[in-house]
Amino acid sequence: QVQLMESGGGLVQAGGSLRLSCAASGSILRINAMGWYRQAPGKQRELVATITSGGSTNYADSVKGRFTISRDNAKAKNTVYLQMNSLKPEDTAVYYCNADHVVTRGSLGDYWGQGTQVTVSS
Repeated sequence: QVQLMESGGGLVQAGGSLRLSCAASGSILRINAMGWYRQAPGKQRELVATITSGGSTNYADSVKGRFTISRDNAKAKNTVYLQMNSLKPEDTAVYYCNADHVVTRGSLGDYWGQGTQVTVSS
C-alpha cells in the first residue's frame, strides 16, 4: 500500500519561509508526477506546483517566483519538497501532497497525503 507522509507545516510571519516535505512509501516502482495542492477555508483545492519524474515543473501563477518544488527520485526515496519563500497571509491553507500515476507491483493509482497546515500571520 502506498502512503504519503507530509511534514514541515506551521505558523510563520508574512515574509517568512517554510519548507514542506512529502515522502512516498510502499512497493513503488515508479511515480509519474508529484505535487502540492492547497485548500483554504471555504475554497476549493487548488494546484500549487507539480514536478514530473523528468524534472519538469508547473506552478500556479500566485506562487511563481516565491515557491520552488523539487524532487528526490533516488531509489526508495520518492520525496518531493516545496520551498516557500516570501510567504503571504493568502498562502494560509492546508497543503496536500499528491503522487500521480503511481505504479506498484500490483496496482496503478493516484494518492494524497493527509495534509499539513500552513498559517501565515500578517
